[in-house]
Amino acid sequence: MTAKARQRHEAVRLEAAALFGEGVKPPEVARQLRVSCKSAYQWHQAWKRGGAAALGSRGPHGQRRKLSVRCQEKLAAYLDQGPAAHGWDEDQVWTGARVATLIGRKFHVSYSVSGATRLMRRLGFTPQTPVRRSAERDPSPLQPGRRRLGRR
Repeated sequence: MTAKARQRHEAVRLEAAALFGEGVKPPEVARQLRVSCKSAYQWHQAWKRGGAAALGSRGPHGQRRKLSVRCQEKLAAYLDQGPAAHGWDEDQVWTGARVATLIGRKFHVSYSVSGATRLMRRLGFTPQTPVRRSAERDPSPLQPGRRRLGRR
């Protein structure tokens, strides 16, 4: 959640605290502020225990990002250079695994493949999957210019 959204949510909770102070019941607070009754009752309990301060924002939740904004900008520049510039000559495709490896090499930070993929998306890149051919594939029955239909 962004800081701006967190402030909006806090403003709604503080408005609820003001209504509780006027003696308004939680169902009516929920209706006026267009929130769920469950939230209104939870806020009411917190307000009774700690007043309006108990409904204030506790700051951002979740883990902090592993890469700073500056490091993310550097990573975007590395991704713009392409995979060949970083040792992947087979194809020009950024995969989640390659980006996780690149982050480890350049920033000494461990990222999972899914975490690297989410980070790529946040930076405006899309992960690609390399074209792979089956190791068991026998090209001899496939002749150029002829199609085989059906099953064998």
